[in-house]
Amino acid sequence: MLTFARNKLVSVAAKDRDTLSIHAVLDDDIYGLEIDLLVGLTNLEIQSISGKWNRWTTPECPRAVPFLQEMKGEPIDEKIGDKINKVLSRKGCRHFANLLLECCHAATEAARVIRWKNERLARPALSIQSYLEEQKARREEDIPQDLLSEKEDPPPLPHPLSRATPRSEPEIPVKDKRSGGFVIDLHAHSFPASSCSSASVDELIEEARRIGLGGICLTDHNHFWSVDQAEDLRQKHGFPVFRGNEITTNQGDMLVFGLEKNIPGIVTLEELREEVTRAGGFLIAAHPFRGFLTFSTVQLGLTTELAAQRPLFQLVDGVEVLNGKVTDKENGFALSVAELLQLPSTGGSDAHRAEEVGRYATRFFVEVHTEAQLIQALKSKKYVPVAFRSEMIRKTAAL
Repeated sequence: MLTFARNKLVSVAAKDRDTLSIHAVLDDDIYGLEIDLLVGLTNLEIQSISGKWNRWTTPECPRAVPFLQEMKGEPIDEKIGDKINKVLSRKGCRHFANLLLECCHAATEAARVIRWKNERLARPALSIQSYLEEQKARREEDIPQDLLSEKEDPPPLPHPLSRATPRSEPEIPVKDKRSGGFVIDLHAHSFPASSCSSASVDELIEEARRIGLGGICLTDHNHFWSVDQAEDLRQKHGFPVFRGNEITTNQGDMLVFGLEKNIPGIVTLEELREEVTRAGGFLIAAHPFRGFLTFSTVQLGLTTELAAQRPLFQLVDGVEVLNGKVTDKENGFALSVAELLQLPSTGGSDAHRAEEVGRYATRFFVEVHTEAQLIQALKSKKYVPVAFRSEMIRKTAAL
């Protein structure tokens, strides 16, 4: 087994009564980078931002630094994740993007604490828990309650690149397209099980329930959730919680379902395939082209046919073609490869923050209430990837 260590630290300090100063560091066996920014406390707007690389692998890494400036003046709101992914992940570097997302989350949390303290001046008995519950209730009022009980959904949105790359989604009966199905976010990370996440497992589950998902799957990095832990979470939240694992292999990250053991470190994909087969589980290639398409496929000489010859696609059961942490181009390319190989396609948010849950998900056309049913449903291939949060926004706008 190979070993790998990653350290991430975000610190927030009040520079003055109106400004937060944030410093963040990501350091692992391969990369080392830092970000500094100032955020206005009143409107949570990024006032200034800078970054630097301490260790990198290619000349393209340091060239990403200037793109940080495009985030200056942006407010830290519910759209900040999309803006960061659009600007930094596509133009610059996903490591900067992920670290800046952590900075934004830290700024939001620090602002909440400061606002709670200010509120206590008028209400001395107000606890932080009561204050956060009040804020949560106000946010929930912004989503019409009947949204969660609609009997019929509009057809799933096409893949983000469907207009640029005319690929049809898997053929399913029209009746199924118009039915809501059972939508599960198959890819989410919680803290502290995944050190890269800034959302607790309770926050992820509550957000999934709030936005109307049918269930959520915990796929923390090389972390095994026990049956009892999952059941306790189900009972606590009254919401379907499924178990998975994102395992690092020599051919990339893999989403594993139905494997009742933890596999630490980095394992060969062949070994993992054998383990999953023995367990009767299901193996999905997670974001298989993340970082591959920094340059155009023409520049790389990479075609769908050549990409489909990668050995990993002979060892997986499905391909994640909608992932919330990669570019539309990378998602679209994964879809084209999956279609060529006739492998089933899935969607997952890859959420590291609560507000990212459900950005992408998988709509099943069979009922899924237990983990055994999830494995059976995955093997049935009766599902499609969907942009779930976009669907929710469309519904809200139509009301």
